[in-house]
Amino acid sequence: MAANNNEHHVSLVLNKFEPSQRLKTISFAMVAIGLIGFVVGLLKNQDRLWTSYLTSFFFVSCLGLGGFFFAVLQHIAKAGWSTSIRRQMEAMSSFIPMMVIGSLVLLAGLKHLYPWADPAFVAENPLIQAKTAYLNTTFLVVRLLVFGLGVLFFARAIVGNSIKQDQNGDAKYTHKNVALGVAYILFFALSFSLFSVDLLMSLMPTWYSTIFGIYCFAGLFQSSLAFLILMMIYIKRKGYVQGYYNQEHIHDVAKFLKGFTIFWAYIAFSQFMLIWYANIPEETEFYLMRSEGAWMSISVALLVLKFIVPFLALLPRGAKRNEGHLILVCLLVLVMQYTDIYWLVYPNFFEGEVVFGFYEISILLGFLGLFLLGIQKFYQRNNMVAIKDPRLDEALHHHVSY
Repeated sequence: MAANNNEHHVSLVLNKFEPSQRLKTISFAMVAIGLIGFVVGLLKNQDRLWTSYLTSFFFVSCLGLGGFFFAVLQHIAKAGWSTSIRRQMEAMSSFIPMMVIGSLVLLAGLKHLYPWADPAFVAENPLIQAKTAYLNTTFLVVRLLVFGLGVLFFARAIVGNSIKQDQNGDAKYTHKNVALGVAYILFFALSFSLFSVDLLMSLMPTWYSTIFGIYCFAGLFQSSLAFLILMMIYIKRKGYVQGYYNQEHIHDVAKFLKGFTIFWAYIAFSQFMLIWYANIPEETEFYLMRSEGAWMSISVALLVLKFIVPFLALLPRGAKRNEGHLILVCLLVLVMQYTDIYWLVYPNFFEGEVVFGFYEISILLGFLGLFLLGIQKFYQRNNMVAIKDPRLDEALHHHVSY
């Protein structure tokens, strides 16, 4: 599909996305490796399987949720500059159906992951007994379904309206998505916090943090922005989209990435400082576990490589406009987001010992393969730009002055 905007002298070319055979082969191979790792884990080492499954599942789910969240923000803010890149955010939401299925699969590993799922353990721990009204399998299933199906409903409605608008350009879809977006943000704020508490914080049911959901959200948004930048650069270099977005749009998303790199560090420090200052045993045990043995090295690495290095690397204006530089920074952010989730999960099972190998790599590749396949199918079915959005003209002439 091609278009020419002579009035503003902007040449627009929009090609139909067709994944290369190499990309499809790599994606399917990643899924196959993940399935092999899953089956081997079921037969050989279920404890290790479910820790690696939880880590990779949460990591990739955050990418899908983060892409959709950013798209919803554009609707609520009535943003024009991002109209031409919003379809990339919407493509990331294609993983949400798999997130719903993956959360149900996770239920099979409850007893391998969560102490509160073991009646014998609960009977010996009065602190956990006091939390059983919330920490029980039935209520967990309800919460997972409400969260997963709720997000899926909003994604189908909001992304669906965006795609329908490609047919007739009716502005009513734009207005509908503002109201739906506000409703989704309210739903997401509470439900994602509970999702984070259920899957990660309850691994240590005696520990608690009132800002844990915000901490997980900060990592979600930072990593999804990094993936979005990588996807924008890939699409731009492959020539699928010409004239609809350029270095100006990438620059602006990079500014968001820098901002949420700072936000993640602020929330991480706030959580640590409050727990350190209060010095309550039920709270400090979380950080004590992560300051022993090799875990201390990872704790320091998170500070340096998830905050200090990306922050400094994104400070200069030119750095946010250099694609090669951005690729390296974004890859680092994604690696450290996985490391952060790994750091939240594994010390609960391996005190003072860092383990990483076949199970972690294979399961991660499997989830990433599913994520990439979902994005490819989304692009094959839909335009790569919201071509009839009423605010598209603003995006075509977007310019960054700082």
